[in-house]
Amino acid sequence: MHITVIGSGYVGTTIAACFADLGHDVTAIDIDEEIVETLNDGQSPISEPGLEDLLETHAGNRLEATTSYDAVPESDVTFLAIGTPSNDDGSIDLGALEAAAEATGEAVADKDERHLVVIKSTVTPPSIETVLEPAVHRGADGNENIEVGMNPEFLREGSAVSDFLSPDKLVFGASSEWGTNRLHAVFEPLLEDHDAHVVETDPQTASMIKYANNAFLASKISLVNDLGNICKEFGLDAYEVMEAIGLDDRISEQFLRSGVGWGGSCFPKDVNAIIAAAREEDYDPAVLEATVEVNDRQPERMLELLEDHVDLEGARIAVLGLAFKPQTDDIRNSRAIPMIELLKERGSEIVAYDPVAVEPMQERFPDIEYAASAADALDGADGTVVVTDWDEFATLDEEFDTMATPVVVDGRRIIEPRDGITYEGLTW
Repeated sequence: MHITVIGSGYVGTTIAACFADLGHDVTAIDIDEEIVETLNDGQSPISEPGLEDLLETHAGNRLEATTSYDAVPESDVTFLAIGTPSNDDGSIDLGALEAAAEATGEAVADKDERHLVVIKSTVTPPSIETVLEPAVHRGADGNENIEVGMNPEFLREGSAVSDFLSPDKLVFGASSEWGTNRLHAVFEPLLEDHDAHVVETDPQTASMIKYANNAFLASKISLVNDLGNICKEFGLDAYEVMEAIGLDDRISEQFLRSGVGWGGSCFPKDVNAIIAAAREEDYDPAVLEATVEVNDRQPERMLELLEDHVDLEGARIAVLGLAFKPQTDDIRNSRAIPMIELLKERGSEIVAYDPVAVEPMQERFPDIEYAASAADALDGADGTVVVTDWDEFATLDEEFDTMATPVVVDGRRIIEPRDGITYEGLTW
């Protein structure tokens, strides 16, 4: 099949490369000429394990990038993968996606064959019917051959390629049997090799499945963090407690590691968006609001533990980990951001380190010091907070001996406590 993918951000680039790897011919469309050139050179505009290899293999062969919509009418299906950033009230900004939807409709306005436009972006259920479908049909000038569907993504940064190629489930949201069959045809090469669950539903329900999925996982993490905080007050090991409850198959062992909280591009945006959408319907989602509140408290709690041992005014504090999770350079909603802001408010001198995310964090905080290694960050520091669980941090040992005062507050339980270190974990 020939697939067009509108938008070459994190999701768009990943699915374009993966569709090409499945054997489809893919045209990636983006307004940014630099990104288009990068993709055509077989390079990735984002840091994601395995993605660069796919682009090197398929660019110039089954995958090409362009700024033009000319390939859309020649394709069998078009995926819209445009970002939907958060507004101040938590709702999503559909402006760029709506414009792309209308432009896609214009591109296929004269097409005689049926064409499926699939929303891959995360959007609230009402917005499909009230904003995006009308935008496509407005652009298509009422061409009844054009159908709008929904195929939410469940990609985790740091494992997005493997998540796409080995999914737990695929959700096909379509308004007709033809639309459902077209989505089956797109993913047929994947389903031949993987026994993934396939959910067939309408576009709005498909959209809600994505929000419910992320809201549930975020709520689980916040509940675990709340329980972990209680364990800490009781002097108990939260990981031992969570390991035991994870044996209950109603709970499972996944997402039971308490720590500094969740961040990234999905959980914060999606939870806030569904809260905002619910409020528009005059419903107060109390549990989800509590989920956000608990998550927002965790960085403050880490600093409270640090302040038990260090006067933060004028103290040199090392922040280890800037990306919101390992294996990515994405700092969106990273827990390091509120950590740095809180340390600045307390008058600390900050030195930060991350294996790959220093450059984007420098744009956010140009006025703090950045180290070339974890060892350099720790040298002479009065305390350190561990925010991201990069594997290299687990190997740190003698490096702590170079600190002025070896106080370690570990938000990810990756540092091994030992004599000579004042160790505080969020969970024990």
